[in-house]
Amino acid sequence: GEGAKVIVNDIGAALDGEGTSNTPAEQVVEEIKSSGGEAVPDYTDISTMEGGESVVQTAVDNYGQLDIVVTVAGILRDRMIFNMTEEEWDDVIRVHLKGTFTICKHAAILYRQQRSGRIVTFASESGLFGNTGQGNYAAAKSGIAGFTKVAAKDLGRYGATANAICPRANTRMTQSVPDAARQLRADRPDDREAAPSAMEMHADDIGPFVAYLSSDQAANINGQTFLVYGGVITKLSLPRRVRTIFKQGRWTMDELREMAPQHLTQGLVNPSPPQAPRQ
Repeated sequence: GEGAKVIVNDIGAALDGEGTSNTPAEQVVEEIKSSGGEAVPDYTDISTMEGGESVVQTAVDNYGQLDIVVTVAGILRDRMIFNMTEEEWDDVIRVHLKGTFTICKHAAILYRQQRSGRIVTFASESGLFGNTGQGNYAAAKSGIAGFTKVAAKDLGRYGATANAICPRANTRMTQSVPDAARQLRADRPDDREAAPSAMEMHADDIGPFVAYLSSDQAANINGQTFLVYGGVITKLSLPRRVRTIFKQGRWTMDELREMAPQHLTQGLVNPSPPQAPRQ
């Protein structure tokens, strides 16, 4: 926060998206001011186009310009897909994915005019690798990762950059995950490297890399996705081809039954194998 001029947007909703409170934004504003920065709270709903435009305009009205956008707004409504309601799906997509778009779209208009700017979005490992009971959240975060790559291509020619961070940290949002859901995910390990869980990591560890990506020194970093937790920062690679089978013309089912197990799908393991019904 030292030397920074910040618009802190938070409507103060509960993690399920219900209610509002000025307290979270005001607390962050006070922290920034105590560190030597300037800050203004904003309580606009960024899941609407008007809200996204309003936040950007608030920055311009208070400080004359906008140089950096960091999109961290989010809610959780975890549910297995067979139990998830349309409302739970729509609400999470609206806040995470549309909320990222509304801010970035209106910031991009300014960035194009001033030919500079930084965007740092928050994606998630859940969106890249999947997490039990998070179909809505994973879809939104995967969408943010893809959107960020497009923003990088759209804005790079104007001197602006866009990069995504997948943070692993203990926050108000992660604290809301039920213990039963944590245990279920722990019982079904994925391909991620063994590492501390989000509950063991501090959110303050994420800030320095956000600041670095926002600096002039990071002008050549554009369209990338990073995993950040504790003292670990990892640049994640794009999806790439691992194995390919090829023939002239269309494959038949008989050919695939013979060739796929030998040359395409060998060694694959079901990450969520069938289990016996609970007694």
